[in-house]
Amino acid sequence: MTVDSAALAIDGGTPAMPAGDPPPEWPVYDGTEEKALLEVLTSRKWGSTHGDVVATFEREFADYQQAAHGTCLTNGTLAITVALRAAGVGIGDEVIVPPYTFIATAAAALFVGAVPVFADVDPGTHLLDPDATEAAVTERTKAVVPVHLAGRPAAMDAFAELGRRHGLTIIEDAAQAPGAAYQGRPVGALGDLGTFSFQTSKNMTAGEGGAVLTDDEELAAKVYSLVNVGRVRGGGWYQHESVGYNLRLTEFQAAVLRAQLARHPQLQEIRERNAALLTSLLEDVEGVQPAPDDPAVTAHGRHLFLLRIPALAAPGRRDAALRALAAEGLTEVSSGYVPLHRNAALIAESKAIADRLGQPYPEAECPNADIVSQDTIWLTQRTLLGSEQWIRGVAAAITKVARSADTLAGTE
Repeated sequence: MTVDSAALAIDGGTPAMPAGDPPPEWPVYDGTEEKALLEVLTSRKWGSTHGDVVATFEREFADYQQAAHGTCLTNGTLAITVALRAAGVGIGDEVIVPPYTFIATAAAALFVGAVPVFADVDPGTHLLDPDATEAAVTERTKAVVPVHLAGRPAAMDAFAELGRRHGLTIIEDAAQAPGAAYQGRPVGALGDLGTFSFQTSKNMTAGEGGAVLTDDEELAAKVYSLVNVGRVRGGGWYQHESVGYNLRLTEFQAAVLRAQLARHPQLQEIRERNAALLTSLLEDVEGVQPAPDDPAVTAHGRHLFLLRIPALAAPGRRDAALRALAAEGLTEVSSGYVPLHRNAALIAESKAIADRLGQPYPEAECPNADIVSQDTIWLTQRTLLGSEQWIRGVAAAITKVARSADTLAGTE
């Protein structure tokens, strides 16, 4: 690789990114979504209790992820909540989650009265560590929620075995991972239940929305009932056999999602090709650490491209690096998550539940999460939809900034 040795753009050098060659705006859509929305509009069947678009998408998405059953609902946060309730998780139970993830993964446990317990992550992959998870299991543990962060599947063989050994429900948080696969099988039904998000930033989106997948018919029936105010499939309108929510997706959202699903393989191929190119361009850059390869990850969802640059861990230096990257023309970049085991709101609610029940609160020690939350940067999935010239510019910008990392001005 030929390295651009010019000065940083923030110091007056030439920006590394190509001018006038940005990736497409997100979300990507065309006349397919427009036609589908108009068909729902003119049908006057806007809700899933009267139309069949949601039901059709549920079948198509479940098939896409090779799951036996799928139920759509309002968002990914409540998808995890419903999955926990369907699994029988309730007041005072413990749910093991990673600290390096979106807050919804932990908050969902609180929504059902359970306590989220944080187990550390693997510093190379940013994913929940199976050994740390097993060390966190107590007699109160009922479920584990591995997160397929950035679209990279967690070590599902290890988690499945852990679940069998301890009698725990394994719920995949696959919000960022449609199309991802582990050992040749798509994520979503590798555990007992799998949850997805169709929020605006996701690789398949209707603005908001979510889904719960499972191969277990009994769990599928419970999920359906929880989403549909306690009703049962084929039952009467006022036949409420359990206490459930009203979390139904609209026909409009499902119409958009059907078009997004049809387009997903094409966009996924572009992301994968560009991720491979970007990895190859950065693999010999000193101080830049992409996630290591894993032959068990047979398809990556490519929602994010994660990099660790240890030199950026000094106070204020990563923010300075983001400013330097922006000056190079690379703005689709983020510093990522703040670790959840240090979130005051989550800790306060968790302690309140434990105190009321007279249970000890499981204090978390997650040094790897602390480390990666200080030196990781993210590239968004939109970046991975750019041209080859764009990706080479991304690599050049990161190379320039990484090689100047020690000189970037940080603030205490």
